[in-house]
Amino acid sequence: MGGGVSALRMAAVSAAFSRDLEEDFAIAERLVKEARDENVRLLALPEACLGGYLLTLDGDAADAGPPPLAVDGPEIRRLAALAGDMVVVAGYCEDGGDARYNSVVCVSGDGVLGNHRKVHQPLGENASYSSGDGFRAFDTPVGRIGMMICYDKAFPESARALALDGAQIGVCVSAWPGSRTDAAPDLERDRWKRRFDLFDRARALENQIVWLSANQAGTFGSLRFVGSAKVVDPGGEIVAATGVGPGTAVAEIDVPRALETARRSMGHLRDRRPETYGQAARAGEAGHAA
Repeated sequence: MGGGVSALRMAAVSAAFSRDLEEDFAIAERLVKEARDENVRLLALPEACLGGYLLTLDGDAADAGPPPLAVDGPEIRRLAALAGDMVVVAGYCEDGGDARYNSVVCVSGDGVLGNHRKVHQPLGENASYSSGDGFRAFDTPVGRIGMMICYDKAFPESARALALDGAQIGVCVSAWPGSRTDAAPDLERDRWKRRFDLFDRARALENQIVWLSANQAGTFGSLRFVGSAKVVDPGGEIVAATGVGPGTAVAEIDVPRALETARRSMGHLRDRRPETYGQAARAGEAGHAA
């Protein structure tokens, strides 16, 4: 494992963002300052926090979507300048030239450290974005990180690919809404909120990594987001959480030691038997194609 530091103070945000980039940057600047005041070194902001998410998941042609930003453009440089000596992860709509991507970028004052394009697209999201093509971990001043976006975490292969690539910390940024068909008046009892939490805990536990989960809060268009930002340890225990409202979940973890302790007796990555999985995986692919 590369680049880990002892007693890393980290945070995941639950907050509302809009189509107004200036307003979003003002919110981001406040959140970064508050985190810095608490000696946070790694901060995760939600999916689509620069420019807002989609107004609906029904593929509404009237929704022009968030403004597309280049990963090497002035807005991401502005985010990096805000980050300074911190590592900040934030979601945005990426201008890929001939395509748009729902992306997440990791920056520090030195610039872009990593970028991920969302691979798995729920419901009508593919009407607005093209899909990414993989999962790759990368080194940062606070340890080796792997990133994913929202629905990506519903697929165990996503986090597993990052863990096998050496990720010590998984960061999943989301714009995860409450249930659309059986909405609970109390978001704490919403079934999609329960799924959100289960995926966070399962992905951390099965890969025995530290997990940061940021999410949008409040409402945007027809969507009501479940908040629930959190930090999860490698045993799948939630060590800090915001609840369904806006807030910042802050925790301090000695990441290398936490991973070593979790993996000492039962190492889920070490004890894999990949030679036994191929036939079942191929059968699953064939069944899906049929």
